[in-house]
Amino acid sequence: MSDTAEMLSNPAPQTDEDNAKRRQILDGARRVFLDRGFDAASMMDIAKAAGVSKGTLYVYFKDKDDLFDGMVCSECIMQADGVFDFDHNDHDVEAVLLRHGKAFVKAVGNPKRLSSWRTVIAVAERMPEVGRKLYEAGPARGLSSLAAYLQAQTDAGILAVDDCEIAAAQFIETCHATMLKPMLFNFGPPPTQERIDYVVGIAVRTFLRAYRAN
Repeated sequence: MSDTAEMLSNPAPQTDEDNAKRRQILDGARRVFLDRGFDAASMMDIAKAAGVSKGTLYVYFKDKDDLFDGMVCSECIMQADGVFDFDHNDHDVEAVLLRHGKAFVKAVGNPKRLSSWRTVIAVAERMPEVGRKLYEAGPARGLSSLAAYLQAQTDAGILAVDDCEIAAAQFIETCHATMLKPMLFNFGPPPTQERIDYVVGIAVRTFLRAYRAN
């Protein structure tokens, strides 16, 4: 094997300095993409926003698509924030759903997160892989985690759920009813904590009436 081939198959580990520079570039790219959209953003704009030269930009990212993909991956990491990390041994379903439902609504109502979602949705038709990554790391992960918790509670005799995936989706949708879509379309501001408590409370009561074991 040649020296070049060996380097490609065994890349050097990223240093702290490399990671910091990469984050710096991604922060700049995120600001440009959210401000101008994917099509209007240029590599020069991103380099200026990140405070690096255009040459440095290409050391870390091969093109604008690669940069956008990197921004989405960083957004995916941000979504792994414990909102849907369930303790299957916690059988106080009402308290668990109230706690996680409120945390979920606050997380998805973050204006920065919604801006990222809008930007990804705008290009998802021609860049489906980008949309897939964001969906799998966010909505799909949350749905799967909640469904697994509901299955554990069904197995324990606390709940009586025939289809845990559908039940999980129903609960998630009712938690953000009247709140997410207005924010997503920039129609209204993030909900107050009082509103979140009210809507999620209804969601939990409705869910338990339907699925609590007799």
